[in-house]
Amino acid sequence: MSYVYLIGIGGAGMSALARYYDFKGCNVSGYDRSHNMYTDELEQLGIAIHYDSDATWLETAPMTPDNTLVIYTPAIPHDHPELCYLRSHHFRVLKRAEALGVIAESYRTLAVAGSHGKTTTTNMLAHILDGAQEVGCTAFIGGLAVDTGSNFIYTGHSDLLVVEADEYDRSFLHLNPYMAVVTSTDADHLDIYGDYAGYLAGFEQFCSQIQPGGTLLMKEGLPIKPHLAEGVRTLTYGHAPTADVYYDHVTVGDGTIRFDWHYPEAGLHLEQVRLGVPVRTNLENATAAMTIAYLNGVAPADIVRGVESFRGTKRRFELVLQTDRHLLIDDYAHHPVELDSSIRSIKEIYGSEDVLAIFQPHLYSRTADFYKDFAESLSHVDQVIVLDIYPAREEPMPGVTSELIYKELTAPHRWLCTKEELLPLLRQIELPRVVVTVGAGDIDKLVLPIRDYLATLS
Repeated sequence: MSYVYLIGIGGAGMSALARYYDFKGCNVSGYDRSHNMYTDELEQLGIAIHYDSDATWLETAPMTPDNTLVIYTPAIPHDHPELCYLRSHHFRVLKRAEALGVIAESYRTLAVAGSHGKTTTTNMLAHILDGAQEVGCTAFIGGLAVDTGSNFIYTGHSDLLVVEADEYDRSFLHLNPYMAVVTSTDADHLDIYGDYAGYLAGFEQFCSQIQPGGTLLMKEGLPIKPHLAEGVRTLTYGHAPTADVYYDHVTVGDGTIRFDWHYPEAGLHLEQVRLGVPVRTNLENATAAMTIAYLNGVAPADIVRGVESFRGTKRRFELVLQTDRHLLIDDYAHHPVELDSSIRSIKEIYGSEDVLAIFQPHLYSRTADFYKDFAESLSHVDQVIVLDIYPAREEPMPGVTSELIYKELTAPHRWLCTKEELLPLLRQIELPRVVVTVGAGDIDKLVLPIRDYLATLS
């Protein structure tokens, strides 16, 4: 296989695959509909990317069915011209999840699944393993690590693979992990699973695919009861001592969070570990990552160093600007539970400060399912701006707009606007010290313009 061609190469998971195959010496190229931070990074590596979906160029391309693997993301429509051409000419075409599953067969795979928390937990686990020289890992992360600016890690001597196991489109069912983490099972992607029962069944199927003799680490209290293979042990984690692994004695102050981590069965108790990214939700993420790292041979001292040196993931509660007058935080939160957790963390860290939340809903289906929950979470801040829905792969749904959320808001000050209207609106209103942008769509393209405007106010 000389060529690897990725359709939708600018996605978080797809760009990590591009890095992997580029590292393996393949001729990697791809298509995406627009530039983003992932395509920019790939182009800096010398990977050719084009942004025109006209497939006629493929007629004279050096790629052939015999020398090329084609990978596409499920966000690409089935009638995409390039996808149709490559299929009709008998190229080997795999979904992203299928390609990841093939790669994972060559490793002892550590898979992190969950409706939220999986990206940060994956990144933190990979960071701890990579920092332990005797262990190491290869890792596919669903976001850019702040420490490295990459969503891919490769350690040549390690047989461990860390992957984010995405439940969308049942992608995680292409994995048969050695160990798995389930961080959460709050309802999501009901357009795929039909209802919540179907969603939970998907997680149960994923857990049933853990290899015999492996380990399932599951947040305590999740409503799933998987049928595990022979010899697979189950551990729970959480905040209460009833969990097999737990954290307690949390101290918050001076912009830091410290906690104690306990694994009684192993006789391990690590006291006042400092979170490198002081966000309360990372206590659970750290507890899970520390446990899997320990089970794979990382020494306690290296675990502590890894947690303390972890600087987070781009767009996961990322501090973008800090001046005397303003703070700008950017967060990927796009599920009601994530959004609520993000806002609660901001209110806890910054106390009585007023907060402006700029929220871009992601998907019509998710907005239809959860608009009241989004509004309830957003109403805990002082000012709210709701942008238009980012559709991603979906067509509009009748009657589903951002106005559904806006009408449910009870925040003292609230606005509804388009992306184009946002900066003019910010210039018209009195801004609080803390501003947060939240959403999983293309709101990231507004972060730097907002940052630059806030910087002029200092």
